This record gives sequence, structure tokens and C-alpha cells, in this order.
Amino acid sequence: MTSMRGSRQLKMVVYFLTTGLHLLTLPRGSVAEIPNKPSGTVTDLSSTKSAPGDHQIFPDAVKPDLPVFAMNYPRIQVPFEITLWVLLASFARIGFHIYHKVPFWVPEPCLLISIGLMLGAIMHAVHEEPPAMLSYDLFFLYILPPMVLDSGYFMPTRPFFENIGTVLWFAVVGTLWNSIGVGMSLYGVCQIGALEVQDINLQENLLFASIISAVDPVAVLSVFEDVSVNEQLYIVVFGESLFSDAVTVVLYNMFTFVAEMPEVEPVNLFLGVAKFFVVDLGGLAFGLVFGFVASFTTRFTSKVREIEPLFIFMYSYLAYLVAELFNISSIMAIVTCALTMKYYVEENVTQRSCTTIRHVVKMLSSISETLIFFFLGVVTITTEHEWNWGYILFTLLFAFLWRGLGILVLTQIINPFRTIPFNFKDQFMLGYSGLRGAVAFALVFTLPDHIGRNKPFVSTTICLILFTVFIQGISIRPLMEFINVRRTNRNLDTINVEVHSRLMEHAIAGIEDICGQWGHYYWKDKFMKFDNQFLRHILIKDNRAESSIVALYKKLELQSAMEILDIVSGDTSTAPSLCERYDKRKLVDYYWLGSQGLCLTCGHFQWITNLNAVLHCSISSNRHH
Repeated sequence: MTSMRGSRQLKMVVYFLTTGLHLLTLPRGSVAEIPNKPSGTVTDLSSTKSAPGDHQIFPDAVKPDLPVFAMNYPRIQVPFEITLWVLLASFARIGFHIYHKVPFWVPEPCLLISIGLMLGAIMHAVHEEPPAMLSYDLFFLYILPPMVLDSGYFMPTRPFFENIGTVLWFAVVGTLWNSIGVGMSLYGVCQIGALEVQDINLQENLLFASIISAVDPVAVLSVFEDVSVNEQLYIVVFGESLFSDAVTVVLYNMFTFVAEMPEVEPVNLFLGVAKFFVVDLGGLAFGLVFGFVASFTTRFTSKVREIEPLFIFMYSYLAYLVAELFNISSIMAIVTCALTMKYYVEENVTQRSCTTIRHVVKMLSSISETLIFFFLGVVTITTEHEWNWGYILFTLLFAFLWRGLGILVLTQIINPFRTIPFNFKDQFMLGYSGLRGAVAFALVFTLPDHIGRNKPFVSTTICLILFTVFIQGISIRPLMEFINVRRTNRNLDTINVEVHSRLMEHAIAGIEDICGQWGHYYWKDKFMKFDNQFLRHILIKDNRAESSIVALYKKLELQSAMEILDIVSGDTSTAPSLCERYDKRKLVDYYWLGSQGLCLTCGHFQWITNLNAVLHCSISSNRHH
């Protein structure tokens, strides 16, 4: 008993000493609260922690050993799943193109949506929720810019500016026509009590109509390229799809704001029209500014060639972000910036940088479209929908009806101003090529929460996209073959054609100047003079204006070299003689022009004074030709 009492007293003494030392180490002015010691209990000294620097009388509790293997999946979940999605879509595209007849008849977006549908069915069967990867900021800040940059950078520049009036006519006026027509028609249908959509007001119907007016003819353009459809039809469909996205986003933002108003006053209509022009013209101005700055910057990159592609991506993306900062058309900004950079920057950077730029732009655009179409297929299965089939069928009807009427009416207005008017077959293909795709789905999926009927809008848009992509996208090729749309020969790029085209343009510009008419060729001639005298001296390091004839000659030479490399697959020992690969017509053109010839083996230029100069390079000591 005595020993037990002594042990307990010793523990009490140690406890009070430890508490006293703790109080002494407190900073001056602080108040510490000493816990009450219940009578009859013993304090566990191992749980008492001393302040830093104190002498530890008893050691701390034993810590766990260092783990040899650990897994932290939540930390890498989002990028890991996105990477798997992109890899799965890439493998599907590889298998899709193994058998050549499959992509000949089935568009690639159909494949991506089908894979998404199957993946969504699997996730729904195992009760797995899809990852919430698509948000408003994610789409507009990261997914949309590469898609628009790809379309703007690879747009055929010369056909586009020759048809810019028609392109903007269909893109701006046509999109407004479809948005207002479809929106008003759906609002009238909503008054039918049997459809049970009376709560959708006029503003929300106009918002939904502006979303589904965005055309995305990716499948149609690939078919147009395969069958070599006429250049005018191709560039109008291409340009309309690009600029209609810009108009659609502007209308989307405007109608989203209007949808919050309980009543729209007449002054708001005038403000909306003014905002429409300010937003689009502001995007055009920002794109030009950043395009010129990018071109001027690449004048000084001759010593750091490896960062040349970086400037192209950063300046174009910066133009997009600054436009978003000021709430103006970011699509117009990045498209204008891409067109400006392509015209000037490619003369400052090397051929390797140009190749890198084109491949990276295509890769980023392909990833963005893959994610959108993949996610569309998954959402179709896994998301809770509100299938109002009456509203869906009327939407399909009005979308086709108003686009067809718009093409017929707008074509009759624009045809008298065109050198080559659109015939009835061209008009039919313009109307039939109005597919809906990634932009429409992303816009409707990211609708704000204050829009009361989001679910029927999402379900109706998915039905419209699936119908246009699968039905119209697959049937576009047989219809073109059946009605025999006008074709063009895209393999007629020769020096002779270029010389005569330039001659005709200068002649027409002179005739317009004499007659006092400011036509298309007149303004083109004025811009070329201003460009050669001022802009090229500022933006291009070698300010000597390169003739389009010399540029075409370089392009033809590069194509010939690439054809040889593709044929022999890198084995130069089996390469045919270059003189056997040359077209006789091209040789005659070179001889008639008296231009410079490029030796593909030694890389030297020399003046072509006769036909033999093309077949023999006198600069090189070895007669490799």
C-alpha cells in the first residue's frame, strides 16, 4: 500500500511540474486554461505534448511506418479520364480508317457519337455517373478556341475574299433569319395546350432557336473535298459555318440576357442591334491588331526558330481571351487573327515552323471535337431527359423549313451581284448542308440555371444533331452523285494559269477604275498596292514583295518533292528521276515564264533560260538530274 501511494504521489508531482513548465514557456500576455484534474483519476502522460524546445520526459505515440506503395486516384481523376477518352476515340478513328469504304460513306462524327453512345450505355448499365467535364468556362475558354483557330487558319484565303460578301450574307442574315423564324414559330406552337409547353416564353424560344441555328458541316466539307465540288459552293458552306458560330454566340449571350427580363421594351431592341454590330466589329478590330503584332514579332525570331510556333498559338489565344474580357466576339477575333497571321507570318518563319503550326492546330482541333462528340453520345444515354416529342418534331420541321426558305430567298437577292450565280442544285446543297454539331450541343448544355426548361432544350438539340449528322451526313454523297452538282478540277495549279489569272484581275481592275466603279477587283488592287508599300515593309523582315507566281512555283516544287518521298517511303535509291516526274505542261510554263528554277537535290536557284535548264542544274557539280 505504501509503495502504491508513493507511486501515485510521484505521478502527481510530475504532472504539476510539467504543467508549471508549460505555463513558464507561454508568451507574456497570453492566458492559458489549465484543465481540471478529476479526483481519483490518473492522467495519461503519453498524450501530453510539450512545446517546441521543451525536454520530452515521455516519448510520443508510435508513428506508422513509411508506406511502400500508395494510390491517390482523386488527385489525377479528371486528367486521367480525359486522357482515356481521347485515347479511346483515337483508337476508334484508327480502326475506322483501316477499311477505306467505311469513311467513304460514314462521316467521322457519326463514329465518335456512336462510341459515346456505347460508352454511355455501359455507364448507365453499371449505374455510373458521367464525369461533369463540360461547363460554360471550360467550353468557351479551352475547347472552342482550337476548333475556331483550325477553321480560320486553314480557310482558303483567295476564294474566301472573292466570295466574302456572299459568305457574310448567308452567315449573318441567314443566321438571323433562322433564329427569328424558328423562334417565332416555336412560340406559336407553344400556345397549343396539348404539347404542355405553355411556360416557354418568347425570349426562351428565341434563345433556343439561336442555339440550333449554328451549323457545323464537318461531314459535308469532307465530302465536298472528296468529290471536288465547285469552289464557290465549298467556300460559302465553309465560311458560313465559321461565321455563323460567331453570330450564334453573340445572339446566345444577348438572348440569355433578354430571357431574364420580364418585359422587353422597344429601346432594348435598338440596343440589341447596336450591340450586335459593336461586338462583331470589335472582334474584327482585336483580331487585326493581334495578327499584326504577331507578324511584327516574328521578324526577330531568326535566331530562335524553335519558339516561332509558340507565338502563333499565344497571340491567337490572347486575341480570343482579350475579346472575352471586353465581351465582344472572341470567335471573330481569333478568326481574323488567324487569317492575318497566315498571310504575313508564314513568310517570316521557316518551313519547319509552318509544318509544326499546321500539325499542332489540327491535333488540338481534333481533340476538342472528339471530346464534344464523345460527351454528346454519353450524355444522350446517361442524362435524365424530358422527351416532349411534339416539341421535338416541330423543331425539326421548322429548322429544315426556315433554312430552306432562307436559302431560296437570300440566293435570289445575292445572285444578281455574283459573277457565277448559284443554280437550283447549288441552292439545294446549301440548304441540305446545314448540319448541327458541337457548337449547338455545347451551347445548349451550358445554359444558365435561370432558364426554366433546360431539359427539353437539351433533349431536342440532341435529337436535331443526331438526325442531321447521321441522316444528312450519310446521304449527302449519294445525293450529290444523283443530282450531279457542278464540280471543279483542283489540279490545275500551273504557272500559266496563275499568270493569266493575274492578268485578267489587273485588266478588270483597270476597267473598273476607268468606268468609275468601285468593284471587287478595284478594292483588291488598292489593297495590294497599300500592302506592298507599307504593311509588308513593317511586318515582314524581307520586305521584297514575293510574286504570287514565285510562291506558286515553290508550292508546286514542294508538292513534287513530297510525292516522291511518299512513293519511295524514304528509300532514295529507288526514286525515279525528277525529269520523269515533271509534267511537260509545267516545263513549258517554266520555259515560257523565264522564272527561277529550284534544284530539289542541291537546293540552289538559277534562271531558266531554256528547257534544258529545268532538267539540269549547272550549279551542282554532280548531274543528278
